[in-house]
Amino acid sequence: MTHDQNCPFCNLEEDENQKIVFENDTCYFLQHDKHQDVLEGSGVIVPKKHRKDTFSMTQDEWNDSYELLQKAKNYLEEKFNPDGYTLGWNVGDASNQFIRHSHFHVIPRYNDEPLAGKGLRYWIKQPENKRK
Repeated sequence: MTHDQNCPFCNLEEDENQKIVFENDTCYFLQHDKHQDVLEGSGVIVPKKHRKDTFSMTQDEWNDSYELLQKAKNYLEEKFNPDGYTLGWNVGDASNQFIRHSHFHVIPRYNDEPLAGKGLRYWIKQPENKRK
């Protein structure tokens, strides 16, 4: 499937708050206006064709994701001047992938955040997350 009529990333025009910041042949870098209050500068890189998860992406989509990541970094450095980044893909229910279209999170981080210094591994390393 290359398009899913129920997927928000396959139907960008249906959400006026979803902005295409950059694109190349196979992917977009998107920012959602409603996510900017807490996650200032955050965005996602998504394939233009519907891919249920990262493992379904083509080599061209991986290469184009890399290209957009570099472009996004330059843009974010100039516009927001972050102190770091949290980057990542969620795949499947256990990792909280609730939109079934591959999307690579690009989240600028700032030293003055209340949760500065707590990245992806912090949350899953908590003792209460240990399997029984």
